[in-house]
Amino acid sequence: MKKIGIMTSGGDSPGMNGAIRAAVRAAINYGMTPYGILSGYKGMIEGSIFELKHSDVSNIISRGGTILQTARSLEFKTEEGQKKAVANLEKYGIEGLVVIGGDGSLSGAKVLDEKFGIKSIGIPGSIDNDIYGTDVSLGVDTALNVIMDSIDMINNTASSHGRTFVIEVMGRHCGYLAVMAGIATGADAVIIPEVEPDLAGIAEKFKKRAADCKTRNILIVAEGAGSAYDFGKKLQEAGTFDARITVLGHVQRGGFPTYFDRVLGSRMGAAAVEGLMNGKTAVMTGLQGNQIKFVPYEEVFSKRHELNNNIIKLLDDLA
Repeated sequence: MKKIGIMTSGGDSPGMNGAIRAAVRAAINYGMTPYGILSGYKGMIEGSIFELKHSDVSNIISRGGTILQTARSLEFKTEEGQKKAVANLEKYGIEGLVVIGGDGSLSGAKVLDEKFGIKSIGIPGSIDNDIYGTDVSLGVDTALNVIMDSIDMINNTASSHGRTFVIEVMGRHCGYLAVMAGIATGADAVIIPEVEPDLAGIAEKFKKRAADCKTRNILIVAEGAGSAYDFGKKLQEAGTFDARITVLGHVQRGGFPTYFDRVLGSRMGAAAVEGLMNGKTAVMTGLQGNQIKFVPYEEVFSKRHELNNNIIKLLDDLA
């Protein structure tokens, strides 16, 4: 394999630039020519492809987001769009792809492999940590640090005013961020998609805290479990809580990548290139224990990343 394409797709996550940098430099070290594909599958269809040199990835490991940009593409879901993308890859002589992104991005890579024989290795980039086959995805650690800092600051004013704060974090289908942030910040209650919420129980708990002169409450809600505004309203109706709502939103995707995400991106980027060089395809790099493993796409899509029940129990015991 002489030429490979590197792309980021879907939602951005801190650590992507570290993976890009490692993939480019590993490719050059192995005698390959790396090409960047701007804006994911959209750029692949439009032919936004260019050679990446060693200097192009200097000083990017500390930057959040992705220098290759990212976008979603409805056109790529069509047969015509896929053929345009493949034609552009062939135009540049690209034989394999390093695809950095979430399940939608990896699904596109799976299509290219199965229908057109384009080899690919995926790198999981999803701050929700909802991708099967890896203990943690790129960007999760940075997102958790941003969430933790934000809640710590909110906690200060909550304590000063004796208020209840309902804080919404990301997590459409997975409550990992909410649970881990709840443990790390000492939150009083957490609501996640995996567990049916008990608002009455939470309201009763807050009332007991108030009776013990603990007037500050922190409730963390994963977005997939419902709206923080709805939960805040229900809590106010259930008791005399002066509730305030904070939706952290896309600030969770920002920030400088942590040490962990910089190293993880570097390890996965280099492993993906080495895997392509050794003939691997239709697999994703996954961190399992302290090892980078190759997980088949079929396994990634057929199984679900489950929250550890012991972690949920720990949260309940500590809250």
